[in-house]
Amino acid sequence: MNNRIGEDLTEMGKKLSLYVDKGRATGAVEVREEPVIAVKPDKSLIKPLKKINGFDGHFLAVDCSTRTLKRANNWGIYVLRVVNAVVKGRDIDWSYNERIYTIVGDSYMRYRFLGDARVELESEMALDVVRRRNVHDGDYLLLDGPSNFGGARKFRVSLYEECKEQGINLLAVSKQSPMLHDEKGRDFMATAFVLSPYPLWVYHPVTTANTDKHLYGDVAIVKLCEGSPRVFRCDIMEYLTARKAEEILSPLTSISEDPRCLGYPVSLWLAHDFSAPSDAKLFHYCEQVERALFDAGLLDVLQREELSCSFADELHGIRYAFQREWWGDYI
Repeated sequence: MNNRIGEDLTEMGKKLSLYVDKGRATGAVEVREEPVIAVKPDKSLIKPLKKINGFDGHFLAVDCSTRTLKRANNWGIYVLRVVNAVVKGRDIDWSYNERIYTIVGDSYMRYRFLGDARVELESEMALDVVRRRNVHDGDYLLLDGPSNFGGARKFRVSLYEECKEQGINLLAVSKQSPMLHDEKGRDFMATAFVLSPYPLWVYHPVTTANTDKHLYGDVAIVKLCEGSPRVFRCDIMEYLTARKAEEILSPLTSISEDPRCLGYPVSLWLAHDFSAPSDAKLFHYCEQVERALFDAGLLDVLQREELSCSFADELHGIRYAFQREWWGDYI
């Protein structure tokens, strides 16, 4: 067991002991949603991308997953696994870190807290990779999600500044972006797809960076593979926008033709795929959690709370919470 997991289990015991003794504090939870961006599409902002077959540099990507170890109506225990994947040509390198988080609160509060924790771990991992690896001017770092920096549920500003100083092409690619609307409230990415006359293209900018509102990149829409119907939001950091968007994004076409994730940068797909702990690892963590709760004299009372909210899962053949709940893909 690494030292941080041991610390996490100790913290779990403290939080749940307080919950058993004092109950759960109730109150309003601040809502910090990404603001809606609604604009009228402009076909003139769509530019073709150049298909590139090879790129002499590294594509680094970071992603984090959340799996539920145990949960009841008023608390949850989760394992977060953050991964970095580095692709250069056909060479792949990767590493990961895992943490256990205990959250006392209703499901919505836990949902929000896990979003904050995941982005913080991704920032920490990305900074470590940029500082420790032999990265070069012109390499790419891809983050999962929009380019929101500074504050709760946002990437660290220090990561932005480090990449700017080292000349790293920092991009934020979102698996989906429900906050982008056209002027009639329809999905902006689908609207842009219809407008584009090119097989590979970028729509830039949907909106420009505004650091006063924590948006550190210009919002763009990209299609990176001719044979894929997928388009993605891709935020281009403000310090890169002196160059043309098509110049910055064309190298991504060289890593977006893997059949496992056609149209999506493979380094991001690998980070996402590697972030899934094995069932054996999850069983191991469940055993550690139960042992720690037993040693703290909390296991019996907390298991009763688990049973009070898990019957619906049992009806669907779900015995362990991690077999059904996988937080993060939609946060």
